[in-house]
Amino acid sequence: MRTSVITIAAGRTAHLRNQMRAMRRHRPDDHIVVSMGDPDVTDLARRGGAYAVDLDAGERLPLAAARNLGARTALARGARLLVFLDVDCIPDDRLLDRYRAAAYGNALLCGPVTYLPAPPPGGYDLRSLRRRRAPHPARPAPEDRVLLDSTDTDLFWSLSFAVTAETWRGIGGFCTRYRGYGGEDTDFARKASAVGARIRWVGGADAYHQFHPVSDPPVEHLDDILVNARIYHRRWGAWPMRGWLDDFATAGLVRYDDDADQWIRTSHDTTAIASRALIETSAKRTSYA
Repeated sequence: MRTSVITIAAGRTAHLRNQMRAMRRHRPDDHIVVSMGDPDVTDLARRGGAYAVDLDAGERLPLAAARNLGARTALARGARLLVFLDVDCIPDDRLLDRYRAAAYGNALLCGPVTYLPAPPPGGYDLRSLRRRRAPHPARPAPEDRVLLDSTDTDLFWSLSFAVTAETWRGIGGFCTRYRGYGGEDTDFARKASAVGARIRWVGGADAYHQFHPVSDPPVEHLDDILVNARIYHRRWGAWPMRGWLDDFATAGLVRYDDDADQWIRTSHDTTAIASRALIETSAKRTSYA
């Protein structure tokens, strides 16, 4: 089964370099890197042997459009299995084999993800990452070679997943109305569910998310989240990312207007809140899919 790994990136070249080091051991048929307006990403990808494609990008990164471009490129090059891996993620040595073995039927294939602590001075030892395995507790993490099918597509996340070419075409890709942070992966899972796709948790298809500081809630992405949440609500009649929206409301940054049936921003003073919210990924990481 010809397999393409698809990575989208803007910045994070150090993370991409580690991912590409791991890819040299895995040897996928293709590693397609979509650069969202970052020539450094394009240059690094090409020098590292990946197939680089460029996408114009503004301030609000076109994550959905970039994934779609990566998929179109992979399909045009003969891919039968599309593996999407965020630039932050280093694949386990078993990831591609486990995704290939699970690639049957109409399913979104998702593997466990471990959030790594900050690297030591010499960087991560890629050969020892499996000893750090501690999958995110909010997602199923079956044992190696165990598959767990589920209809709960709300748990889908896009940082590590795979689909067959047939399933991808049936879903129709990501909705490109979303730009910037949040919502596009939840929408994709909703589209998948609408065409009868299940979510399949794949034991052994582990990925290791490299450390970078995050804030919880992600106040630096508040405007993107509000815009994308409204798009999702218009499309599906429900609010996504409710945990983040509720946290923003608790912090006094947004409120829910019952008359307008809308979340509205009430404050632009996020500096102090952002400072308090900055945390280490290894200490706390919550996903509101």
